[in-house]
Amino acid sequence: MLRQFLDKFWNEDVWLPPNTTWEDIAPGPDKAVEYTDYTHVFIPIPLALVFMVVRRALEKYWYEPFGKSLGIKDTRPRKAPTNPKLEEAYKQCSRLRQFTSLAKKLEMSERQVARWWRLRRSQDKPSTLVKFCENMWKFTFYLLNFSFGIFVLWDKEWLWDIDQCYIGYPHQGLSSDVWWYYMISSAFYWSLTISQFWDVRRKDFWQMFVHHIATIALLSFSWVCNLHRIGTLMLLLHDCADIFVESVKASKYANYQRLCDALFLALVVVWVLTRVVIYPFYIIWSTSVRAPMLLPMFPAYYIFNSLLCLLLALHIIWTWLILQIAYNAFKAGQMDGDIRSSSSELSDSPQNSNHSSPSRAKNKKVT
Repeated sequence: MLRQFLDKFWNEDVWLPPNTTWEDIAPGPDKAVEYTDYTHVFIPIPLALVFMVVRRALEKYWYEPFGKSLGIKDTRPRKAPTNPKLEEAYKQCSRLRQFTSLAKKLEMSERQVARWWRLRRSQDKPSTLVKFCENMWKFTFYLLNFSFGIFVLWDKEWLWDIDQCYIGYPHQGLSSDVWWYYMISSAFYWSLTISQFWDVRRKDFWQMFVHHIATIALLSFSWVCNLHRIGTLMLLLHDCADIFVESVKASKYANYQRLCDALFLALVVVWVLTRVVIYPFYIIWSTSVRAPMLLPMFPAYYIFNSLLCLLLALHIIWTWLILQIAYNAFKAGQMDGDIRSSSSELSDSPQNSNHSSPSRAKNKKVT
């Protein structure tokens, strides 16, 4: 039963160009080029666990001491008084807004219930140091992976001529450095997908979850179908902007306002250039217009293109959020708030931010 399902799912007429079989692109000593091995698509999963162990070690022995040296405190809010009935209601729905019925049921005033609820929700908020460590881990990876990607792709012809992603497909050879670049990048996105459920929970939780799943699907299917060339360009383009996303957050949590403002300005420029200009008008235009001119189309290619367009939709949403923050920052005179998302409980918006710069605090006191 399972074998029949797999045979239908991996139908060659769906996943490969016309007149091409899985045997044609299977790796082997008698082949003219080195093809991707479909079994390697599972290697990033255990490698993701290694990433999570490395991350934990870096956070404990490097990022936390570094953050504390910058004056970032690992303070926790005051705990709510013990109340089993309220605790049970909180576990059922932590986002309760109307306390009237609950207060009557427990014979308490609405004010008492609301106050307990605020304290209880505050307990679940991560400290600034925890958020700083998370951003520093992502910043470190994106910076190193982007540098590694530049090193790997610098001498590759498809970096400079995107048509080379399709010319000669599917008989395109795989080098060991591209293999490592793919495996490392896939493992990192697997680790983010797993750890997202206990990391700092942000308002765009499900958007990020869809983004990670779509990215993993793109990497996995492109690997199986030997479309690794266009996949490497996607990775390089996305890592570039994410470096600034995480560095802006980390500098904000460390209260380095001037550095944060400079990095945020660079983020706006790099993000718009890579995600809103190069990505749709170079990558997607190439996959949608140039690819059909250079190779015969097959159903799986439309699946890949749909996933690329899904990522573009997420990019547009995040671009709108970033531009909103940029507009508010221009009015306020400094960058305030979280980039691309904010904590689901602790608002980092310009109107509610508790991370004011020293100069601003001084001016308020004088006033």
